[in-house]
Amino acid sequence: MDNPSPIRRDAPPSYTIPPFPSLFWPPQDASIILYELDEMWKFTLFWTLILYGLFHLSAVGVAVLMQGGGKRISSWRYLWLVPLVYALIAGFEALIAGTLVGLIVGASYLVGGFTMSTWIPFVWGWVNVLVLVVSSFRIQGGL
Repeated sequence: MDNPSPIRRDAPPSYTIPPFPSLFWPPQDASIILYELDEMWKFTLFWTLILYGLFHLSAVGVAVLMQGGGKRISSWRYLWLVPLVYALIAGFEALIAGTLVGLIVGASYLVGGFTMSTWIPFVWGWVNVLVLVVSSFRIQGGL
C-alpha cells in the first residue's frame, strides 16, 4: 500500500535535495525545486536567520560606534555585551518568524499543488526582515 502523503508531493525518481543556497539565475538551470515541507521550512528558516543577523548586527554596529565614539576606554567595559544581546534577540526572532512563515508558505504550496523554487524562501526571508523594520517605527497620525 503505497499511498502518497497529503503533505508531501511525490518527487521525481532522480530528485536529490539541493544544497542550501541553491539560488539559480533564471537563464541557467531552473529545475532546482523544493518538494518536501521540511526542505521548504529549512530554507526559509536559514534565509531568515541570515538576514535577521545581518540587519541586527549592522544596527548594533551603528549603535556601538555612536555610543563609544569619543568616550573613554572605561565606557567600553560593558559595551561588548550589546552585540551579544542583539545577536541573541535576532536569533530568537528569526527562529519564530522563519518557522511560522516557512511552515505556512510551504503548506500552502503543497496544498495548492505548486512547485516551490529556491528563490521563494529567500524572498520570504526578506519579507520577514521588512516586516520587522516597518514594525519598528511608531505609527502616528489619526484617521
